[in-house]
Amino acid sequence: MKRSLRIRRMNQVLALTSGAAAQYNDAMIKDVSLRLSPEAASNSMATKEAAAKQANVPLKDITGMRTIRRSVDARRNPPVIDMQVRLFCNEEESNVFEKTEYPQVKDKKQVIVVGAGPAGLFASLQLIEKGLKPILLERGGDVHARKKDIASLIRTGEVNEESNYSFGEGGAGAFSDGKLYTRATKRGDVGKVLSQFCQHGASTEILYDAHPHIGTDRLPQVIEQIRKTILSCGGEVHFSTKVVKFLQKEGTVNGVVTQDGKEFFGPVILATGHSARDMYEYLEESGIAIEAKALAVGVRLEHPQTMIDKIQYKREESRGPYLPAAEYSFVTQVENRGVYSFCMCPGGFVIPAMTKAGQMVVNGMSTSGRDGAYANSGMVVELHPEDLPQDQFGGNLGVMRFQEALEARCFKAGGSSMKAPSQRMVDFVNHRTSKDLPSSSYIPGLANADLHHVLPSFISERLAQAFSVFGRKAHKFLTNEAVLIAAETRTSSPVRILRDKETNMHVELAGLFPCGEGAGYAGGIVSAALDGINCAKSAAEYLGC
Repeated sequence: MKRSLRIRRMNQVLALTSGAAAQYNDAMIKDVSLRLSPEAASNSMATKEAAAKQANVPLKDITGMRTIRRSVDARRNPPVIDMQVRLFCNEEESNVFEKTEYPQVKDKKQVIVVGAGPAGLFASLQLIEKGLKPILLERGGDVHARKKDIASLIRTGEVNEESNYSFGEGGAGAFSDGKLYTRATKRGDVGKVLSQFCQHGASTEILYDAHPHIGTDRLPQVIEQIRKTILSCGGEVHFSTKVVKFLQKEGTVNGVVTQDGKEFFGPVILATGHSARDMYEYLEESGIAIEAKALAVGVRLEHPQTMIDKIQYKREESRGPYLPAAEYSFVTQVENRGVYSFCMCPGGFVIPAMTKAGQMVVNGMSTSGRDGAYANSGMVVELHPEDLPQDQFGGNLGVMRFQEALEARCFKAGGSSMKAPSQRMVDFVNHRTSKDLPSSSYIPGLANADLHHVLPSFISERLAQAFSVFGRKAHKFLTNEAVLIAAETRTSSPVRILRDKETNMHVELAGLFPCGEGAGYAGGIVSAALDGINCAKSAAEYLGC
C-alpha cells in the first residue's frame, strides 16, 4: 500500500513538472519556476499568487508552498529573482528537511577525533550514526570562549596561540561568514550536511539559496548545538586539549597523547585545520609521510559595498530594501598561474587571523545580514611548491615556511603591530605610493606601504595584471576607493598528509585517518564536513562496524 502511494505521488510530480495541464480532482505536488521582481519575491503571498497562475491551479487549493531554489539574476537591468517553488495542492506539506536520528553510544567502541572544526564535528556526528563513540579533542576553547579571546586580540593585540580566529570550536569557518557553497558535490551528500546544520538551528534558507551562508553571528549557536548532540549521545568533547603525539605500535596508530600527558585510545581522525603548523612539524620530525601542497597567496581587497552594488546591479541608485548585498567572482590566468577572488564577503569585515605573535594575516567575515558598509574578498595568486626557491623553501614544509616568512614580513611592514600593510588599488597597479589610505572595516588600522616591496614580485606583479583585467570586465571595479590589505596567506593547507584513496587511511599508518582542510583534502565548510563524514565511515569500516 505504501509502495503504491509513493509511486502515485512520484508520477504526479513527474507529470506535473513536465508541463501537464493542472486540471485535477486529487491531491498533487507541483514544482514551478518563477522570475519575479525582488519586491514580489520577498512577499510570500505575491509569490504564491504568481506560482498559482504559472501552475494554472486555483489559489484556494494551494495548501502549502516551499522555496526549493532562489538566486539573483544581476545580468538583467533591473535585476530579477529566479525561483523554483514547490506547491502542495490539497496535499499535506512534507517536512522541510529529513532529521537524522542519533543513537546512544556511551558504552560503544571509541574513535579519537582531533580538531573541532567542520571536519571533526561532522566526523563525530557520523561516528554516532555508525554506533561509535567520538572522543573529540580540541586545542582551543569552546565557541563562546573564543569570542572573548578574539575580542581581546582586537583590543590588546595579544594573540592567544590556542584560541583565536583559526583555533577553537568550529575551526576557522566559525568566524568567517559561514559560507556553505561548494562544488564538491561528488564527495558526498551535500543535502544531508545542510539538513544537519538546519537540525541544529541554521535557517532553512540555506537549503535553497544559490550561495548559502549562515553568518558569523549565528554559526556559533549552531556549533554549540552540534556539541550538545555529541554529548547527549554519549560522546566526549575536551577543550584546551592539544594533541602532541600519536601512540603507535607495529605500524598502527592506536591513540594520542596530549600536551598535559593524558592518553586517549582508539583509531584517530586527524582534523586539525590548515593552521596547525606544530602538527605538521611533528609529522615531519616523526617521518610520517606528508608532502608540500599548492595553495594561493595574496591580499584582502576591500571596496565600499555601495560601489559593488552599483557595479553588479548596474544601477546608480542604492540596491534598495529587497536586493541582497551584491557579490562578485573574478578569475583569470597570468603567466600560467590562476589569479582569482576567494571567500568574498559582501557587507563584511576584514579581520586579523594570525595564530602567533609576530605574524600579520588577514581574513574576511560577515554576519547573516551582510549589512556592513564594506565588501571584501581574498585576491590571491596560485602558488605551487616549485615556484619557490628550493634552497630556502624546499622540502615537505617548504610552502609552510614561505607562509611564515611572508607573514613575518607583513608584520614588520605594518610597524610590528596589529596594523596591516595596505595600498590603494589603482596606486598598486601603477606602482605608485598612496598618499593616504581610505577608511576600512579592519579595526586595528591600516599602515601605508608599497605592497610591491612587501609581497614577492611573482605574487604582486600577477595581482597587478589581474586587477587591470578585472577592471576591464567590471567598469569602476579598479578604483582608488578600494584598498589592498596584506596578507591573505591561509587559503588552504600548505601540506598534504598522504592517505589511501580507497580507505582514507594514512598510506603508512593503519588507524590514522588524515581529514579535512588541514590534511589537504577539503576547502571550505561543506567540503570539510563531507570529508569528515567519509573518514568517519572509513574508521567505522576499519573497526568492523
